[in-house]
Amino acid sequence: MGRETPVFSNHGCRLNAYETEAMRELAHAAGVADAVVINTCAVTAEAVRKARQDIRKLRRDNPQAKLIVTGCAAQTEPETFAHMDEVDIVIGNTEKMDPSTWTKLAPDLIGQTEPVQVDDIMSVTETAGHLIDGFGTRSRAYVQVQNGCDHRCTFCIIPFGRGNSRSVPAGVVVDQIKRLVDTGYNEVVLTGVDLTSWGADLPSAPRLGDLVMRILKLVPDLPRLRISSIDSIEVDENLMQAIATEPRLMPHLHLSLQHGDDMILKRMKRRHSCDDAIRFCHDARALRPDLTFGADIIAGFPTETAAMFANSLDLVTECDLTWLHVFPYSPRPGTPAARMPQVNGKLIKERAAALRAAGDAQVHTHLQAQIGVRHNILMESPRMGRTEQFAEVQFSSDQPESQIVRAPLTGVMDGKLVA
Repeated sequence: MGRETPVFSNHGCRLNAYETEAMRELAHAAGVADAVVINTCAVTAEAVRKARQDIRKLRRDNPQAKLIVTGCAAQTEPETFAHMDEVDIVIGNTEKMDPSTWTKLAPDLIGQTEPVQVDDIMSVTETAGHLIDGFGTRSRAYVQVQNGCDHRCTFCIIPFGRGNSRSVPAGVVVDQIKRLVDTGYNEVVLTGVDLTSWGADLPSAPRLGDLVMRILKLVPDLPRLRISSIDSIEVDENLMQAIATEPRLMPHLHLSLQHGDDMILKRMKRRHSCDDAIRFCHDARALRPDLTFGADIIAGFPTETAAMFANSLDLVTECDLTWLHVFPYSPRPGTPAARMPQVNGKLIKERAAALRAAGDAQVHTHLQAQIGVRHNILMESPRMGRTEQFAEVQFSSDQPESQIVRAPLTGVMDGKLVA
């Protein structure tokens, strides 16, 4: 009976997805077989619950395979997974990027593998961004440029899963992107845990804007560059200049805003005020009028009153946010917010629903405004692509996949633009 190729299941963010692809290559190179690998997320209690649910399902589907759990939840609470009967091995976030970890998981060495391999993530000083050039569809690649976070927001467990901030050197990033463009990618997305902290640990402490300008200068054949979630209060002058002057930097920024009330922002230990967020959005859009914003917003943070929540709703329109990621607050054990007075669960759900409805209304307004406008659309499949602002577009006839097509938008159907 032949060896089965490992099965990988990814949970959570783009960085996790990037690392899942890196692990797939590491496992293949090491000859790992008959294994199931779950790359977990720890951002909410619901994310951990879904990971446990997926583990049980994958064990039922693969009764003979070695079941390996890794990722942020494995890093922050390894005992939770080590105590599950379905789990054979728990691997930390640093260990999963180490080729020697996978070598020990090869069939002839599997007996030498420790069941729990999770070391102190705070001692890690390097990224593993060099392991693969990127991943994605044939049209869009994601490139890790940063990992970890030096901030300690009171609701967030992620620094304890990812460690402190560390950056991939600019030269390594540029070389990766050159190779991706040479293989036909038309869009690259820079990813990280706290992207705007990129460079602080590198010689001369460059900023994210320096990296963006360097990529656009040294990779002139790259048609489209995107940056993933950023902290608006940490945006530097060069990044603002790139927003204003570089059409190849896509006019879509996802902002880590989290709330619209100043007292809640203080209790979250955020570094910006509501006015800071509004000012940034107004300033950035003045530089680039076609800019759209996404944002992370938490509903029902501890001590949130109805008036405080109303400020978050107001923020959606005052910043003219289009793409919302709404998180119903859930306490993460070990975080300061988990010890604060909690909001009733029913209220949290109601407030999250209200925020999502506000987001849906913003999307509707944005899509309607695009009707009759010609857009450059990157095709992700023969009949689906995305505008520079990341709106989804459906075509009635086949288009060249992974290419950029310029077309007028004729309508909206089922929450998507039509061309």
